Amino acid sequence: MTSDGHTSSTQSGFFSNSGELGGAQPQFTEICTALYERELLLIAHKGPSNVSILRRRLAGLPHHIRSVARYLIDNPSPLDIDPHNGSWFIKQPGKCPGISQPTDKKYQWYRQYADYGLVLPICITTLEGIHIELDSIDSVNHTTHTLHTNKHGWFSFDGEVAHSEIEKNQLNAEHDTSRFTDANAVLKRQLLKPTTAIMASACSGHMWRHKSKGAPRALSLREMRLSTHINWKNFTLKGQA
Repeated sequence: MTSDGHTSSTQSGFFSNSGELGGAQPQFTEICTALYERELLLIAHKGPSNVSILRRRLAGLPHHIRSVARYLIDNPSPLDIDPHNGSWFIKQPGKCPGISQPTDKKYQWYRQYADYGLVLPICITTLEGIHIELDSIDSVNHTTHTLHTNKHGWFSFDGEVAHSEIEKNQLNAEHDTSRFTDANAVLKRQLLKPTTAIMASACSGHMWRHKSKGAPRALSLREMRLSTHINWKNFTLKGQA
């Protein structure tokens, strides 16, 4: 019963803050509700089994959702917002942008700008098609010209996957042919150099089937939070030239 009361109190506090943006209150509340519903559904189906981790994740939802909602309301980006779905929106290009980026351009850019916390785009290929995910750097090795992303692991500055021994074993498991019945199984990861078109498509959840556009995917709260840390001026960390 104590747990239920804490949850009720947290949710009450969450929605009681919806008036903090004055005239934008209805839109703010709508975005918060959409984000809340989407993340709870994701947690219900794919959330952590560890109770302690689950509690911490649920406890942090109000703060993170309010932060994302405020950013969407202010909208300091070239994107529109869809308040009903709590998401970014921009017209989808016919083909995935950046799919044929020159490796030397990527290498030069990441050699200069790769740094801890930088938000970057990763092109993901599955059986169903292609999409671009947002990730962030948590480690850089300028000696080996590699960087490590929080979700997708090691990449070389030229955009190709760079495996540690542990990640090689994980990759082998992913590419086990018995898994190919899973349409969401990752077949290929490729680090892209950020551009406006690429980052806009990543934020908007654009997907491309093999011969047509696909319905946009819903970004997780983690990706929505990353979208609020994009420096749309030049895609580097703020303060960098």
